[in-house]
Amino acid sequence: MAREMKDSGIEWIGEIPKEWELVQLRRFVNINNGREIRREVSKDYPGSIGVYGSGGIFKYTDEMQYSGKAVMFGRKGTLGKPLYVDDSFWTVDTMYFLTYKNGLDERFNYYQLIVFDWEPYITHTAIPSIVASQIVACHFPIPDRCEQNRITSYLDKICVKLDNMIIKTRASIEEYKRLKQAVITQAVTKGIRDDRQMKDSGVEWIGNTPIDWELIPFRYVLKERQEKNSPVKSVERLSLSIDLGVTLYAEKTTNLDRFKDDFEQYKLAYEGDLVMNSMNMIVGATGVSDYFGCVSPVYYTFYDELEDHVTAKYCEYIFRSKTMLRVLYSLGKGIYAIVRGDDRVNTCRLKVSKEDLKSIIIPVPPVEEQREIVSYLKKKCEEIDELIAKKEQYLSEIENYKKSLIYEYVTGKKEVPLEYQV
Repeated sequence: MAREMKDSGIEWIGEIPKEWELVQLRRFVNINNGREIRREVSKDYPGSIGVYGSGGIFKYTDEMQYSGKAVMFGRKGTLGKPLYVDDSFWTVDTMYFLTYKNGLDERFNYYQLIVFDWEPYITHTAIPSIVASQIVACHFPIPDRCEQNRITSYLDKICVKLDNMIIKTRASIEEYKRLKQAVITQAVTKGIRDDRQMKDSGVEWIGNTPIDWELIPFRYVLKERQEKNSPVKSVERLSLSIDLGVTLYAEKTTNLDRFKDDFEQYKLAYEGDLVMNSMNMIVGATGVSDYFGCVSPVYYTFYDELEDHVTAKYCEYIFRSKTMLRVLYSLGKGIYAIVRGDDRVNTCRLKVSKEDLKSIIIPVPPVEEQREIVSYLKKKCEEIDELIAKKEQYLSEIENYKKSLIYEYVTGKKEVPLEYQV
């Protein structure tokens, strides 16, 4: 028999069972602020305590801020991703943690906060933030403690299975990414032809390379383009990202304040140019442009004089290979910290100077072989990217299903099946 429902009057909740209460969360919780630790210790230190950020434990200390059941969520930066903890812990000053009273099960509310509509309470500034007092002033649907326990027990069992699927899928995605890197590195250092006489390059990251390949400083492989957009020749602004390479700035949906209106302060990049972000090339911000337009002054642009720009395309693969990224990292100077709300530097931006970049020795096959390698890598990378995209789609479907399932039970739209009721 279907249970009788009532309208909660709250959009994200919708209908709830007639016997459930709709109560402000503040009745059941105490708000606690995270703080900076006084001393960091190693994980193996006797009695070490995990320090939590929005991504979980990321370092350790020898002091305890709280011990027991609690639910954490980000105060700044990374928001809307609650963490459930039942242990001794410390949490950083970019986090809140809630402790519970008056009969609300901590884990039940944790599941509710997973599906809670955080968006109306996010302050969209340079670093997004949330005020916990606004969250706990919201009304949540609360059943009696027995039903809370039934729902929590059931969701724990189901979510463990889904989480294992998520973990395996993410691991599979990482395997494909490693495969892609291995394919690229093999092709740009050893070639794709079998049974070849090799020679020692004398360069650690290259190792042995085909005997007919040259080993040349990058400055002699591509020419640098230093053409300024003054007087203005293009108002087509180009952007460069790690994942997408060179794209039209007009198609971006984030960081739209980075380009200024004074087009004369930018440099020009032509179709077929290799564009490199001096501040982010250590993490793969390199790409061949399909457009003519203007780019940031912190970008380096290089070109070849071949009609199909194959040497620029070949160099793009080299500078996106994992082994080369380690070389670039070793050349980086200066640290630019981007804090994403969990007290960690998520991105280290080490600038690689133009002179250091130009001095890097790279393996250069004959032009015809460059064409073979570029064609091969384009095909292989597209195949691997397609597999990754399918895995990522599957991952998204699992995560969405998990969230939908949680929502149905913590708002009472579904009852725990009888076989799972204790």
